[in-house]
Amino acid sequence: MTHTYNITGMTCANCEAKVKSALLTLPDVTNAEISKDTNTATISMSKHIALADLQKVIGAVGNYQISAVHHNEVAEQTKSWFQTYKPILLIFAYISTVSTITQFANHHFDTMQWMQYFMAGFFLVFSFFKLLDLSGFAKSYVMYDMLAKRIPQWAYAYVFVELGLGIAYIINFNPLITNLATLIIMCISIIGVLQSVLNKRKIQCACLGAVFNLPMSTVTIVEDALMIAMSAAMLIMM
Repeated sequence: MTHTYNITGMTCANCEAKVKSALLTLPDVTNAEISKDTNTATISMSKHIALADLQKVIGAVGNYQISAVHHNEVAEQTKSWFQTYKPILLIFAYISTVSTITQFANHHFDTMQWMQYFMAGFFLVFSFFKLLDLSGFAKSYVMYDMLAKRIPQWAYAYVFVELGLGIAYIINFNPLITNLATLIIMCISIIGVLQSVLNKRKIQCACLGAVFNLPMSTVTIVEDALMIAMSAAMLIMM
């Protein structure tokens, strides 16, 4: 995609060169055409880059200000967000739909059973994507998981723990043990996620293994928090 921005503060050809060089340092920028005469920057990018990120790099090389007047920045960022997280949103929609369909055989909606099947689908699907590239997942996971940093082998074992939990939920194996194990494991997992997001570390989320390049964000927190909430709720409802 290509967007044209207004840039103020450029006074000479050297300014043009500095702004262009700064913009090209961003990984997703593929080309940048800068003009001090029209005070514009036409930037080609592989995916939409937030205006704040553009301002950060050009502000570091001079007193330049960039603004978006040729497109709706909020709309572009929203579109970019959905494109980035499309895989995980589709998976959650798929699992939710299948879990709901299982309730058609009942005379009433069984919340406990719905959560059981949702948890089963969650762990089975997510472990599947991790198993596609186990070593790639492990490399990403040790970068932020609290336990995997201390015990690297846990990054490999975690995948099979997820698989085991998925099977346990689908066969309704000892709900007390299964939900308690889920609660403990996900509580440990979310600590590293929270630390990474709060520290604004730009690293890859390993929730879907190395198949999809998803950034660590609040979406990951919601994902882990949902599993914690559901396992806790099932323990209470037992």
